[in-house]
Amino acid sequence: MIAIGSDHAGYFLKKAIIKYLQSESLDYMDFGPDTDDSVDFPDYAEKIANSILLKQSEKGILVCGSGIGMSIAANKFKGIRAALCTTGLHARLARQHNNANVLTVGSRTTGKDLALDIVKEFLYTDYLGGRYEKRNEKIRLIEEKASKEGK
Repeated sequence: MIAIGSDHAGYFLKKAIIKYLQSESLDYMDFGPDTDDSVDFPDYAEKIANSILLKQSEKGILVCGSGIGMSIAANKFKGIRAALCTTGLHARLARQHNNANVLTVGSRTTGKDLALDIVKEFLYTDYLGGRYEKRNEKIRLIEEKASKEGK
């Protein structure tokens, strides 16, 4: 299951991504918004992060104007590894090396065709593990330490 959400700036690109998910017969949950009326992006980052943390979905996709705000907000959640990707290669490496579980994309900085290529790479690329697991474990330990120290 893929959780998807956006803010108002990302609404139309989110709709295009949903059409792609449907064409690939992929299961998804649209967490909104349902219009392009102004909304606050952290609310949608929280919904997608919680969906993953509660194991309702395996991966998430967040779209805002730049992708930056969604990435910052989603990465505040322990266990979320959100990656802002601007190319298919970024998406592939985010999955292979970092085991990213949330993709963020900027609708004002990324055209539809490129965005769909990024989504495809993110969804169809597996984590390699191996030597990358040691590095990702270090990230988890930093996250644990910061959580215990209240940071």
